[in-house]
Amino acid sequence: MRTYRALLALPGAAAFVTAGFVGRLPMAMRTLGCLLMVSALTGSYSLAGGVSAVFGIAMAVSGPFLARLADRHGQSRTLVWSALAHGAGVGVLVAAVVWGAPAWTYFPAAAVAGLTSIPMGSLVRARWAVVAGDRIQAAYALEAVVDEVIYILGPLLVVWLSVQLTPAAGLLGAVVLAVAGGLALAAQPRTAPRFAEARDEPRTGVIRVHGMKVLTAVYFAAGGLIGAIDVAAVKFAGEHQDPGAAGVLLALMTFASMVAGLTFGLLRWQLGLPRRLLLTAAVLACGSVPALFAGSVVTMCLAVLLLGVGISPLLVVGSALVESLVPRRGLTEGFAVVGSGVTLGMAAGSAAGGAFADLAGSAAAFGLATACGVLTVAVCAAGLRFLTPRPVPVA
Repeated sequence: MRTYRALLALPGAAAFVTAGFVGRLPMAMRTLGCLLMVSALTGSYSLAGGVSAVFGIAMAVSGPFLARLADRHGQSRTLVWSALAHGAGVGVLVAAVVWGAPAWTYFPAAAVAGLTSIPMGSLVRARWAVVAGDRIQAAYALEAVVDEVIYILGPLLVVWLSVQLTPAAGLLGAVVLAVAGGLALAAQPRTAPRFAEARDEPRTGVIRVHGMKVLTAVYFAAGGLIGAIDVAAVKFAGEHQDPGAAGVLLALMTFASMVAGLTFGLLRWQLGLPRRLLLTAAVLACGSVPALFAGSVVTMCLAVLLLGVGISPLLVVGSALVESLVPRRGLTEGFAVVGSGVTLGMAAGSAAGGAFADLAGSAAAFGLATACGVLTVAVCAAGLRFLTPRPVPVA
């Protein structure tokens, strides 16, 4: 823990980590808050699911573009206008639903709200690349753990607000946090990456780097595993007449991932980053196998602990690879690209996992998760030579 305390003691680090935490807590609240609001006020789960899907997809699609704006024009400027535009977009969506506007209006409003949602995690990771020095692996491990904490606290907070106050309170709470965190981070320009040096260079996107294509595909496959596991856990708990066990299973998986991430960040490796990614992908895939054979809630608890061990380490190595593949002036965009990959993968895994679970039960959904794990390893192995750091100009 001394390493992590030393990281937070670096000039400006505690301040941007705190602002980043507040600003990205909504990433685990927005789509769920949208789902709760629309379903409660319209009575239609299909409409709620559709609007939430548009919101989530818009966030995933726009993330790399907003991150690139931050790389080219500075984080502070991009954060201010995107935070204000996001607040306005969510406000329009909430007003449309609460005041009973035609259902079709919810979709463009959700799209605007999603398109203006800046990827805060990418901005914070780019700052660590500036200040962390040789402690960068530990910094990325800390960020992976912060993400895990966010995905525990965010859903609890949004459900509490929506149930205890009003159906729209969850989404409104999320946007208040997003705007506050965004403006707080914008007020800290000293730790932000420099951007002026790239203005006169060719404008090419980081996705043109072959290694980034491979890494994004790896993140997509890993996201598919996570999305399928979420659905499989819910289905498994229902099959064993213990619906509440779903939350326990997912919490245990998250806990294992947090501990593994913190531990991984402290290790000193002789193995290069590409092979380290392959190793963590293999651990993730192998960790998903025991869930196929769990016959009770107790044995499934043990299985998901093993599964969680592979998640954060893979993301830690992935973050380090982004830094090695992409010039510093394109870092924010690079982090956002792989972040969108895992987000879209989770959405695809959740949708496919739901279909598999309906057709053949939780075992089929867990099988899909394992298949995604194998795909993660296969993509990583096939693209290993492209993951060797070869930075190219990215403006």
